[in-house]
Amino acid sequence: MSKRNRKVGSVATELVKKAREAMLTAVQIYNNPQIDFKSELFIVTTVIAWTYLMHAHYRKTKVEYRQIDPTAKGKRKKFLRTKYGAVRHWSLEECLTCKFCPLDKAIIQNLMFLTGVRHEIEHQMTTRIDDQLSAKFMAAALNFNATIKKLFDKRYSLEMEQAFSIQFSAIDENTAKMLMAEADLPQHIKSFVVQFETKMSQEDYDDPRFSYRVALVNKLSNNKNTADKVVQIVPPGSDMSNALNKVILKATERTKFKPSTIVKQMKAEGYSWFTMHTHTELWHEKDAKDPKHQYGVDVEGSWYWYEAWLEVVRKHCQEKNPKMKPPASIFPEVATANVSA
Repeated sequence: MSKRNRKVGSVATELVKKAREAMLTAVQIYNNPQIDFKSELFIVTTVIAWTYLMHAHYRKTKVEYRQIDPTAKGKRKKFLRTKYGAVRHWSLEECLTCKFCPLDKAIIQNLMFLTGVRHEIEHQMTTRIDDQLSAKFMAAALNFNATIKKLFDKRYSLEMEQAFSIQFSAIDENTAKMLMAEADLPQHIKSFVVQFETKMSQEDYDDPRFSYRVALVNKLSNNKNTADKVVQIVPPGSDMSNALNKVILKATERTKFKPSTIVKQMKAEGYSWFTMHTHTELWHEKDAKDPKHQYGVDVEGSWYWYEAWLEVVRKHCQEKNPKMKPPASIFPEVATANVSA
């Protein structure tokens, strides 16, 4: 092996090791009950882990991942450098949009989602976002484990490093409902999530590699071989799986708003000029009831709007009155507009 190849191999190996340690650190931070800043730290550390893993892959496959100075003249490449002279390398977004990216679409969407959230939180404090984004975090960790084994070697596997997380309190139905009712994303994070997920197809949104959702249920078993298992994998398509999906779909049914509630909300935020007529003109203009937009749903002859449409309306009002600053959360009457489909 030449000196150059040994150097390439050693750098790629070092990047893989650091990527693996970064992901383990991210998971350990998230599972630490004494840390409140866990989601933000998980996202930042996970982005570092994936960035190093992609750099390792591109170095191994001889893809140039250093940032090239676009203003440089002549045939010789000139690389961009940091303030203190170090060569700058691709960000995670650049790694993901490269035509040689080895990741599947769902994994890329998951990481683009996390980097988008990171941009929203890295320069300002936010309230806790653990419960609302945890499914994306789980997917990112599982995707990382599968990818590091696929691109490099099974010896880098992480599954034996982390056991199932144990908690000190059980989650009963009342507690779960209370969490769902009280938990609320900060407005800027909510806006990003809505805009990002609205553009996705239902198939992409449901892909577990984008968002890994798990149902926890109390289980009584007479089988001595499975009674003590904390986690049991239910085969897709089975009777139990179909039953669980019905429960999950019912529990996670998106909040729906009456048109009058949308108007009241905008008026409460200071847009007194926004009327029912204004709202009707807006949804006609944007053809908002077209199913492809997924802005709302017809329930027994009455139309209800999803939160994605509320964000569109709010943006419209902000553009008309840019000086107005909407509150961080919607008013209580919005919750009363929620109906079961």
